[in-house]
Amino acid sequence: MKKIWLLGFGFFSISITWSLYNAFVPFFLEKYVHSVALISFLMTLDNYFALFLQPWIGNRSDRTVTRYGRRMPYLMIGMPAAAVLTLLIPYHTGLFTLLLFMMLMNLAMSLYRSPTVALMPDITPDAQRTKANGLINFMGGFGSILAFGAGSILYASNPALPFIAAGMITLLCLFIVSRYIKEDRDGIHGDNTLTPATAAAVDPAHGVVAVPGKSSRISFKKQLDRTTVFLLAAIFFWFVAYQGVETLFTLYGKNHLGLSEKAASFSLTFFSLAFVLFAIPSGWLGGRFGKKKLIIIGVCGLMLVFALVGFARDLPVLRGLLLLGGMFWACININSYPYVVATGTEESIGTRTGMYYLVSSLAAISSPPILGLLIDLFGYAVLFYCAAASMAVALLCLLLMKERRKSVNLPQAPGAGA
Repeated sequence: MKKIWLLGFGFFSISITWSLYNAFVPFFLEKYVHSVALISFLMTLDNYFALFLQPWIGNRSDRTVTRYGRRMPYLMIGMPAAAVLTLLIPYHTGLFTLLLFMMLMNLAMSLYRSPTVALMPDITPDAQRTKANGLINFMGGFGSILAFGAGSILYASNPALPFIAAGMITLLCLFIVSRYIKEDRDGIHGDNTLTPATAAAVDPAHGVVAVPGKSSRISFKKQLDRTTVFLLAAIFFWFVAYQGVETLFTLYGKNHLGLSEKAASFSLTFFSLAFVLFAIPSGWLGGRFGKKKLIIIGVCGLMLVFALVGFARDLPVLRGLLLLGGMFWACININSYPYVVATGTEESIGTRTGMYYLVSSLAAISSPPILGLLIDLFGYAVLFYCAAASMAVALLCLLLMKERRKSVNLPQAPGAGA
């Protein structure tokens, strides 16, 4: 687990940067843009980049062969670029330079997010991946809490300070990850370079096509079997519920429950805190009892919580339900990515990482406006009932899945690996 804690610094830097970005960039935008809808659209640029770039980058990293490994070159390019561009954001001179820095920063982040996450299964055996995902999500959650806590203090002193701190932390985390994680040493499958001797071991039925002497070529189309399609559909629908609630909850609390803005926003911390605290236990439980079983428990539990929140009127009851909801969300979120990886081959980890971010980003783009439109039509009361219905569709997708036997791993080429 020591390697996972060290790798977690990569996820830690991503979480800190995104949390600060989402918290403070809207304040810069509102100086130039007076439409909340337009500001919201500009703040979703990262999801549009993720929609198109991350599946391609993830697939590309599966086929990358360098002396630094498959994933590390993307970190070595993307993280310094993202650090510099994060530093530049508060020093914009107008709307044009602000949007330019935002877009370039989002592009740089997209270069290394999928490869960073794919490093976890690269260096972790399948049986340990839910525990490992719990650890790195714990570090990511801690990074978000630190960003909101310390970041707000730094911002009050000087708006540039949180971004300077995020840039420096990103560079420090790159040093830690690149210094202590060596793919050729820590990877469980060596460098995955195919030779004529190992080409015959590749399974074309699962979308891994070999070219002798080169790295494997991963077919997106052949990755989309029945199991993967229903799993990705389930991920889409539970992220529709989660993203919609996360985005619109403060408005729901203010306009439907009559809470102050501070009380409404503070209530969400109960959900986030429960997720962080239950991240490691849910990873252990997923490894002990099975990823799919724990995901189904989480989906059923969160569906019930969302339905009950629709009836909640007292603040303590609401916060208690959100605390419970955060625990169920940890059961889902901590186990879902390792499950996506487990239903494919070891050689398609980066590709499937990109597919995971594709559907989650698509949900993040589509959910707030759709649920916002329903609120306009039927009122705020519909928010949590729609979220519960979306979780029900996710559960149906999980139940329609057919389990697939795990593919046999490639034998290593002579001299490959540690």
